[in-house]
Amino acid sequence: MSGHFEALPGGGATVPLDEVEVAILRSLAVQMLELIGPGDEPAQGEDPLAALFRDGPSKPPADPALARLFPEAYGDGDDEARAASAEFRRFTENDLRTRKREDALTVVRSLDGLTAAGAPGGRLELTAEESRSWLGALNDLRLTIGTRLEVSDEDEGDGLYRLPDTDPRKPMVMAYLWLGALQETLVETLMP
Repeated sequence: MSGHFEALPGGGATVPLDEVEVAILRSLAVQMLELIGPGDEPAQGEDPLAALFRDGPSKPPADPALARLFPEAYGDGDDEARAASAEFRRFTENDLRTRKREDALTVVRSLDGLTAAGAPGGRLELTAEESRSWLGALNDLRLTIGTRLEVSDEDEGDGLYRLPDTDPRKPMVMAYLWLGALQETLVETLMP
């Protein structure tokens, strides 16, 4: 797994992916979609404008990975900060979930388009907009895996590099590190 993103004219990006890389990325994106959930569809006959302004949840998710993807806006402070966070979450979480779903769906669809071209791998080419969605999805995947691995902000990750092959966390660590490399090279391609 050594592919890295390169810039394309017009702001897009390209990356070579083999069959295994495509399968891993697609599987992770589908798992992300399952974790985030399907979202609320307006009821049949419901005013679409009213559905846009439907309140979201006011409590943080219980799952630590979801709590990392949808953090408190004002931290764990006093009652006033908790109330402000709840109010902020109520008006923003649905939109944030929708964006994260769209980012993950962009990954799935672009990988499906690559495999539909006949080869199970190849050179994936993304538009500038698709590249931004990929960047969001890669970030979400790394945050989720990092939370599952209990990687902290202070953690340099040195221990992750030295895990023995027999450690059951090894595949998840390898995915975490690979996604980080992909994310880094994609950021570099998107910088002016």
